[in-house]
This record gives sequence, C-alpha cells and structure tokens, in this order.
Amino acid sequence: MAKQTTVFVCSECGATSPRWLGRCPSCGKFNTMAEEIVAPPAPAAAKAVKKSAYASSRAKPLSQVEFQTYERTPSGISEFDNVIGGGIVKGSLILLGGDPGIGKSTLLTQIAAHLSQSHKVLYFSAEESCSQVKLRAGRLNVPSGNLLLLNETCIDGLESELDGVEFCVIDSIQAVYTEDLSSSSGSVGQVRECASRIMRIAKSRGITFFIIGHVTKEGALAGPKVLEHIMDTVLYFEGENQENFRILRSVKNRFGNVSEVGVFEMTDHGIIPVTDYSGIFLSESRGEESGAVVTPARTGNRCMNVEVQTLISKTSFGQPRRMPLGVEYNKLVLLLAVLEKRCGVNLGGFDVYVNAMGGIRLNEPASDLAVCAALASSYFDKPIDKYTAAFGEVGLTGEVRAVSYAEKRVAECVKLGFKKVLVPAKNMKSMTKYMDRIDIVPVLYVNTMIKNLFK
Repeated sequence: MAKQTTVFVCSECGATSPRWLGRCPSCGKFNTMAEEIVAPPAPAAAKAVKKSAYASSRAKPLSQVEFQTYERTPSGISEFDNVIGGGIVKGSLILLGGDPGIGKSTLLTQIAAHLSQSHKVLYFSAEESCSQVKLRAGRLNVPSGNLLLLNETCIDGLESELDGVEFCVIDSIQAVYTEDLSSSSGSVGQVRECASRIMRIAKSRGITFFIIGHVTKEGALAGPKVLEHIMDTVLYFEGENQENFRILRSVKNRFGNVSEVGVFEMTDHGIIPVTDYSGIFLSESRGEESGAVVTPARTGNRCMNVEVQTLISKTSFGQPRRMPLGVEYNKLVLLLAVLEKRCGVNLGGFDVYVNAMGGIRLNEPASDLAVCAALASSYFDKPIDKYTAAFGEVGLTGEVRAVSYAEKRVAECVKLGFKKVLVPAKNMKSMTKYMDRIDIVPVLYVNTMIKNLFK
C-alpha cells in the first residue's frame, strides 16, 4: 500500500506546495496555506470495483424516488427540539457554537444524559477529563449512569468505540486531531479533515453527532467554512456571561426552519427552557418613558412580543452616530431617511441609539413600523402606552406594506393582554375575528401613524 502524503494548499487560489509557506507564491496572500491529505492513487482492481459501484446507482426520475420519513428523537429539552425542527434526526450532524463559558457543554451534557436512559450515547471529551464531565453531570443532577465517557484528543480511534452507539457528542472539534496531518489541532486542515471523517461515519452508520465548535472574536465559528457546509444543523448559543438568559439560534437546518429561536435560563442546576418570554423581551417600566414600543416579532413558526427601545440625543460631533443593537444598521439609516423626508421628523442633528430587548435580532421587515414609532416617540418626547403594539414594513415612499403572519402576530398581542395594535391597512381583511378583543388600527402611511399617536 502506498504511503499517504500531505500537501499545503492555498485557500485563496488553490496553489499547492510540498511545505508550509507564510505567503502563497501564486496569489501573494499571507497565512493561507493549509495542510491537506493527498490520497495515493488507487490500484486498477480498486478502480474497477468503484466503477461497478457507480454503475449500480444510476440517475432516475424524481417521481420514482421513494419518500423517506425522518424519525425524530426528543432531546428532553423542549426549546432545543423546537429550534432544530421538532426533535433529533437520526444520522444528522449538529454543530453548536458559542462563546467560552456560555453553556455549550452544559446543554449537551443534559441532552446526552437524557438520551442515555434509552439509547447508547458516547461523550467524546477532548477538553475535559472524565472526572470533570462526571462532576458536571453530578452538579446538574441528571441521570447519567449509562452515559459512556471517553477522554481522548486523537480522533483516529473514535470509530472503534462506536459499536452500538446511536448518539455521540464531540467536545470540541477544535481540540481533536488526526495523526494523518502533522499540523496541530485546531488548524484549518485538522478541523476540515476531522469534520469530514465524522461526517462519513455519521452517514454510513446512522449515528447522530453533536459537535461543539469554538467561535472567533467576531462571533463566527472558528475554522474553515466547509465545517458549516457539511453540517446538517448549525446552532449558535448566545448571551452574556453575567446574565442568566441564553438564546439558541438556528442559522442552518436541513430538517427544519432556519429562523427558530429558543430561550433558556442558566441556573445552578443546569439550563432550563423558558416559555414565558414577557420577562425577557419586555421591560416592566415600558410606557413610562418615551422611545419604547412593542412589536410582535416572528421567529420561525412562533411570535414573540419584543420591546424596541430608542434614545436620541443632540450630537456633540460633526457626524451624528447611529448605533443599533438587534436592528440592521442599513435598515435604521433607511428608516431615518423616511422619517425625515416623509414625516418631518428631522433627526439629522441627533445621535440615534436603537436596542431590541433581550438580545433578540429583528431582521424581518415587519419590525419597521415599531422602530419608526419608537423613534418618533423619542423625538416628540411622548411615551407610547404600554399596551400598544405595532408591526408593518415601511417603504421608501412612507407607505406601510402588508407583512406575513399578521393574524398570528395579533393573536400573540391578544394573549398578552394588549389593548391596541397598529397594523398595515392591507392586512385588515384577516383581522375580523379579533375586532371585539383588541383595538386594531389600520395604518397606510407612517405620517398617519405619527399623527395618530402624538398629535
């Protein structure tokens, strides 16, 4: 058998080199040479077998493809199941990323302990010893007696430990390595090769892998982008270490909705799901000060009432500042231009600060009307009633456009006891059954809403 060799490939232009170089001689980029395995050429007999295998799987019409239903296994944590689409799919790859100390290992330890009661589960720990994992399981008070533990950093012997295993946790992908590469663990080549090897095991043997990934200082998953490409589900665990609440966000999901968000609370006994979001995304003092309004934001198949807070102050510099948190910067600039041109709300000489409560991200256009209402409230220094909500997309002409899931948004406001909701006029046809339960105000233009609220 021919010896396996490695080469260094530039991630920018694809140029190869037999040794590592700080600068690619082809494109001139620095620190782009990553080590990759070069498989030896297969013998003629092996090529003939592979060719016959390819011939057995020929292309066929889509109508002849059998529909396969994916069985889902509950993880024991309802919010986690909602984020990944209703449960864990057999043979899938789930990547969980987050800042250090955010609770990634704690969350997966709880899930692994729950699954180990009726399934064979392996916890492959490359960062902690088995005694440390047991100490954490004891602190969490979870039934982990049947959970298999393996403290190892080399992934080459993993497959031999997976006999009968249905679920496996890798903690973490940046801490494991393969001896086929000479580079250290965490390098681009090691992460790519280890992830590819795990993928081949998962798809060939039907084992579900939970993989913990580190993040960079910018908040993105560390390692090559192919790490996310080969995963079935990519989750981000977010929050502040000083706060108890955490948000689990799905950014990729081949078996469910990619915009789902789960809310958790970090306690002394582990992470517990939160079903009542009013204490997280709504402040107790709303309605007392200007610059705040509530909007029913859609996250996947659910709606959450989120408070949008704004603050304006006279700028001390020549260039006014725009600092949004949870709202896109370009969207804020666009809405400020609409308010100035179409509504006479001139904020050109003010610093503008916008914040979505609880760390939620309002990426959908349905939050435009609420942001405009909150900015106008700060400008006129008049508070909006705490039981008033608003949603709708704002166009450049100042028109309020219809949005999706309008009926579900109003239903969420009714459930939390809101008395008034500002909705796009074009969504009024679906609001008839809520007319006697909440005051629904149709809005056609932004300036009409401002006159209705503040003049």
